[in-house]
Amino acid sequence: MTPGVQQVKRAGVAHTVHEYDHDPSSAAYGREAAQKLGLPEGRVFKTLVVSLDGAGLAVAVVPVSSMLNMKGIARAAGAKKAAMADKALVERTTGYVLGGVSPLGQRRRLTTYIDDSAQGFPTMFVSAGRRGLQIELSPRDLARLTQARFFPLCQ
Repeated sequence: MTPGVQQVKRAGVAHTVHEYDHDPSSAAYGREAAQKLGLPEGRVFKTLVVSLDGAGLAVAVVPVSSMLNMKGIARAAGAKKAAMADKALVERTTGYVLGGVSPLGQRRRLTTYIDDSAQGFPTMFVSAGRRGLQIELSPRDLARLTQARFFPLCQ
């Protein structure tokens, strides 16, 4: 059980864990999850870690069908600019490997922003903390557990 799943269970939040066979040759982790679980890509969300103004880190949770708008995440975070964070720093900070980064159960809690499109679904799918494992829960519960705010984050 991953730290993300443990956090959800401890909180008593309604959820479903979905496991699928991850193809190690695939680098499109979120799209692979959507395909293997038979879901529309707009309902499966990827967890991206960004560096704000070259200093602090933040998490953006966006649909796998979309690209993160760097100006949008910077604006949401009150920063001047944002860029994708260094892979090694992401793994060290979150405790997860790329492709398996979950917004839940991170080693160090980062400020989290969820694309507002998530609010249009009764449940959403995010990484549960490893490649080949997704967790389904309500956007409201994810926001509560991660202390996230909803913003328009996609291009």
